[in-house]
Amino acid sequence: MENNTENKGVGLAVASMVLGICALVFSCCFYYISIPCALIGVILGGVSISQHKGGKGMAIAGLVTGIISLVPSVIVIVIGGSILAELGM
Repeated sequence: MENNTENKGVGLAVASMVLGICALVFSCCFYYISIPCALIGVILGGVSISQHKGGKGMAIAGLVTGIISLVPSVIVIVIGGSILAELGM
């Protein structure tokens, strides 16, 4: 049987990967969903890797997708802010 602590590490890695993928999907249009998912995914991925439990590949995937999804979200926020500033709103 597997240890319960190894399952915990795999659970963190799976959660990181799922949140990173969700953040990546929502990054262009729904930044208010994407940014929290990306941040939590990056944190969970980092914790999973630092604990040296199972699921290292999934944790890395969660880290990468979370970080990549932050870029379009920030770009959308900056462009939207500059458009609103030009319109005087």
